[in-house]
Amino acid sequence: MTVTDAPRIVTSRLEWSDSYSLDRYLDTGGYEGLRKALSMTPEEVAAQTDAVSLLGRGGAGFPAGRKWSMLRKGPVPYLVVNGDESEPATFKDHLLIERDPHQLLEGIVICAYAIQAARAFLYVRGEFALGLERVQSALNEAYEYGAVGRDIFGSGFSLDVVVHPGAGAYICGEETALLESLEGKRGFPRIKPPYFPAAIGLYGEPTVVNNVETLSNLPWVMVHGAEAFTALGAGRSTGTRLFALAGHVEKPGVYEVEMVKTTFRDLVFDASLGGGVPGGRAVKAIIPGGVSAPWFGPEHLDLPLGQDEVAEQGSMLGSGSVVVMDDTTCVVRAAWRITRFFRRESCGQCTPCREGSGWLERILRRIEDGSGRHSDLDLLMDVCDNLAPGVSWPPQQTTICVLGPSIPSSIASGIRMFRDEFLVHVKDGGCPYG
Repeated sequence: MTVTDAPRIVTSRLEWSDSYSLDRYLDTGGYEGLRKALSMTPEEVAAQTDAVSLLGRGGAGFPAGRKWSMLRKGPVPYLVVNGDESEPATFKDHLLIERDPHQLLEGIVICAYAIQAARAFLYVRGEFALGLERVQSALNEAYEYGAVGRDIFGSGFSLDVVVHPGAGAYICGEETALLESLEGKRGFPRIKPPYFPAAIGLYGEPTVVNNVETLSNLPWVMVHGAEAFTALGAGRSTGTRLFALAGHVEKPGVYEVEMVKTTFRDLVFDASLGGGVPGGRAVKAIIPGGVSAPWFGPEHLDLPLGQDEVAEQGSMLGSGSVVVMDDTTCVVRAAWRITRFFRRESCGQCTPCREGSGWLERILRRIEDGSGRHSDLDLLMDVCDNLAPGVSWPPQQTTICVLGPSIPSSIASGIRMFRDEFLVHVKDGGCPYG
């Protein structure tokens, strides 16, 4: 195994205990990317972002530059930053908000300049108490320094940034539900079309919604240029990416690695990263991109950490969360806990998601508790097929947002990969793992 010596683009300051302060940020080259961007035209900044193929780091992986280019012409757009990181075992944006808030703010201003937004909203999950405190403090410092506010660095460009705490709803990580929440309404996803944010977004105006990590890349891109960024990774998956590694590993945490050049095996077993599985136990399965992603088996450990490479194998990098399950894991219990989470977080707007999630959770619970039937496996797959016809990936839509059709991922993965384990639960009247 080899881990490349790629530069750390978004985590270079984390070795400092005061990485969140303005003084440390300025001592390490902070706001130089913004100064350079303001010396360019907005079109040039947008073109440079488009050239680096900066895939969104929030889940869908949509290129940032392309998203900006889709804005409806005419009205002054809004910029909304999605910091509502709510996917279980995903904590990379949380780290950036707490440890390097000025980097995020610099990225926000660069993006706002490129799309010519006059106001930006940073939507942060309400439970991130320390992160909210630090990013608000950093914003106050940025206003005083002149990096945010009126006539930024004497450029003539002005921007106001508002920090908005969320209320702990997973569904508000979906961009249109987030916009509803920002408007003071319940976080219900909007029907697309017509409510594509680039056309009809916040307060009915064109809006760009970008992820925290995505925007945190922009200062480095502005300073070092497109060629330096695209020299890292391969294909469409350029640059580095943060991965929140959790589960059965010696050193869970957030790691920034070069895309494509790094594999799941590197991430899990390299001594400088995950450090392997405790007790030398075998890997049973991995969840490659948040709990809404289909699982991989140990045969996929040598798969590159790339958007297209993972998609070709039937899953996604998604939110950047990699969960390792060793050979002591009960897959029925794992699938049940994931499904229980989605049932609780369903907004209830769409019948398949609202009702189907509850049915699936109850069936899995009775299998785990020892009251399952042989027919329950077919029943589970039948309900999954109603939520996501064909139970394939990417899922077919039966609901307004993708939450509902994503629920079958863990169930279908568990049954397809470990059907015998489900049957043992039924035959023995309970979980063999105790």
